[in-house]
Amino acid sequence: GYSSLSSIKQYPIDFIKIDRSFIKNLATVPDDRALVTAIIAMAHALNIKVIAEGVETADQATFLRDLHCDMAQGFYFGKPLPNDQFKLYLQKYREAQQETVRE
Repeated sequence: GYSSLSSIKQYPIDFIKIDRSFIKNLATVPDDRALVTAIIAMAHALNIKVIAEGVETADQATFLRDLHCDMAQGFYFGKPLPNDQFKLYLQKYREAQQETVRE
């Protein structure tokens, strides 16, 4: 969506979300890689966390991880789930985490 860099100074912003249109072509469009790199660097310099939206591939996730992007969301991590299925998924995840701690 539309945003203005002046908003960063005017409001107490904790997070910046990078639109999926920039993430989609990270592997093929050098300008998108440059913009994502600059956005993450600028946000971190201002103590703002970064969320990347629309991550669909391991290469995209790796690129963002290498730049220390704080969070990412997208089909690479999982498809959207109905509420009841998400609760079951979350329960299984927590159980697996508890098993890991016990070992």
